[in-house]
Amino acid sequence: MSQPGTGRVTENLRVRRTRKLLRDALVELMEERGFDRLTVGEITGRAMVSRSAFYRNYHDKFHLAEQIFDDAMAALLGTVTDDTATRSPAERWVAFFEHIDRYHRFYGVLLSRKGSPWFATKMRAALTDMVERHLRPPAEGRAPADDGVRGGASESLPATVLGAMFTQSVTWWLEHDRPCPPEEIAARSARLAGAVIAAANGGAESAGA
Repeated sequence: MSQPGTGRVTENLRVRRTRKLLRDALVELMEERGFDRLTVGEITGRAMVSRSAFYRNYHDKFHLAEQIFDDAMAALLGTVTDDTATRSPAERWVAFFEHIDRYHRFYGVLLSRKGSPWFATKMRAALTDMVERHLRPPAEGRAPADDGVRGGASESLPATVLGAMFTQSVTWWLEHDRPCPPEEIAARSARLAGAVIAAANGGAESAGA
C-alpha cells in the first residue's frame, strides 16, 4: 500500500523530468537551427516527449522559453522561496547571474544571432521594470513622476538605460564564455549601474539648481 502523498510526489517528479527534457531539447535545437525556425514537434521529438505532455506544461515554444527566463527573474527579485526574500539586492543580483550561468547554453543561444529579437526585448523590458520599481518606490499620497509612458506605466530614462545595460552585461558575459564568476560580473554590473544612477541624480540636481 502506497503512503499518502506518494502519488503526488511521483507526479511532481515526472513533471520536473518532462520539463527538463523539453528545456534541454530546446537548447540543443536552438544551437543547431536557431529559435525562430523551431517547431513544437521538433522539440518533443528530440526530447522523446509526447505533444500532449508538452501542452500540459507549455502553451507553445515561446512559453517554454519564457518559463526559463521567469525563473531567472524570480531569483533576481528574491521570490523563489521565503529564504531568498530576505536576501540583499546584491545577493539577489548574484543569484540572477548564477541562474544565467546554470542555463548559459539557453541564454547564450537566445541572445545570439541564432536567437530571437523577441527574447532580448523581453529581457530588457523585465529588467527595466525591475529597476524602475527599485529606483522609484511608490510614495504615499503622491503619484510617481511621469518621464514617459509605456503601457500606462511610468518609465524613467535611467531605468531604461539600466535595463539595456544589464541585458548587455549578460550578453557580453555569455559571448566571452563567462570569463569571470557570477559574483564578479554581478559586482561589475552593479558598479556600472551605480555610476549611471549617480550621473542621473547629479544631472537632476544641476537642472534644478
